[in-house]
Amino acid sequence: MTKKAFFGARIFDGEAWHDDSALIAAGGKVTAISAVSALPQDAEKVTLDGGILLPGFIDLQVNGGGGVMLNDQPSVEGLSRICAAHARFGTTALLPTLITDTAEITRATIDAGRQARRERIPGFLGLHLEGPHLSVARKGAHDPSFIRPMEEADLELLLSSANDLGVLLTTIAPENVTEAQVAKLAEAGIVVSLGHTESSFETAGRYERVGARMVTHLFNAMSPLGHREPGLVGAALESTTLHCGLIADGIHVVPPSMAVALRAKQGRGRIFIVTDAMSPIGTDVTSFMLNGREILRKDGRLTLADGTLAGADIDMLSSVLFVHRKLGLPLEEAVRMATVYPAQAVGISHKGLLQSGMDADFVVLNDDLSMNATFIGGTCVHRQ
Repeated sequence: MTKKAFFGARIFDGEAWHDDSALIAAGGKVTAISAVSALPQDAEKVTLDGGILLPGFIDLQVNGGGGVMLNDQPSVEGLSRICAAHARFGTTALLPTLITDTAEITRATIDAGRQARRERIPGFLGLHLEGPHLSVARKGAHDPSFIRPMEEADLELLLSSANDLGVLLTTIAPENVTEAQVAKLAEAGIVVSLGHTESSFETAGRYERVGARMVTHLFNAMSPLGHREPGLVGAALESTTLHCGLIADGIHVVPPSMAVALRAKQGRGRIFIVTDAMSPIGTDVTSFMLNGREILRKDGRLTLADGTLAGADIDMLSSVLFVHRKLGLPLEEAVRMATVYPAQAVGISHKGLLQSGMDADFVVLNDDLSMNATFIGGTCVHRQ
């Protein structure tokens, strides 16, 4: 088993900085962070040209990338291309996300996810099924003709897939999924997230108590915070245990609202970054199709013809830098929002930090915080 020592960059392990140190990796795992003066004699030395070494980013909502939409290519090849596209921007683990579609496309996506896990596609963490059991009233860019209640066959498909995909996350609305169904999903280890819903504060609390543990893209496509009805936004911020994804592009949520939410959210449940990225990431295309409808790309926005936002046109590194530079969060906290907190949200303990026994997934940035290289399991998968 080859042991590698990566040195020459300042290291942030997700909790603390290490100067004059090296990351030691073997068998795809971190074995130690060692002083450069005490490098193991049997280690292959990999010199980094300055900059900083950080935990690899974890993105729990990725609809596409590299010219591929998961809805259009629910295959191992499609999943692989999406993962590779986002690795260019420091994402080392992601949940390819299926936007509301037919039962046939959903099943094909799950089958492809099973195969991708068996083949150990670099970066593939599992699947996020965003729908089809949402609220038409808060559909956003989801095709309303595919939105429907969760039936027994839908529930059984999810339950039978729970152990085959690594992480299985599903976004649901209380309008179309019962509390009993959520309890069964949660008991099976499926991560249930509330989103695309008109849910009241009280209803959100009931669903949290039976097993929902996340909120999908906070503020967007959900009942807002009001002075007499706090809605899902209020429930998400008041809860000490619900984790919340946030699209950090400054378009889906304006910076002042992002800042208020970050100050308000307390407890174990944290706000983490998601990109909600679509197929254009890593390409120069100006439009693409989703469920037969054209999505336009202009000035950092992706919209339907009527102006409805349809996913985001941002990568994870840009999101981290937005939070750091526009909101003024310390770089360390911005990085945690893309590493430690999403790992905690879906309950994985082998990623998010660079500590002994954890996956050797990391990103190397230049001194100006631009991309340099991405490593998954200690192997370079992208170099700028």
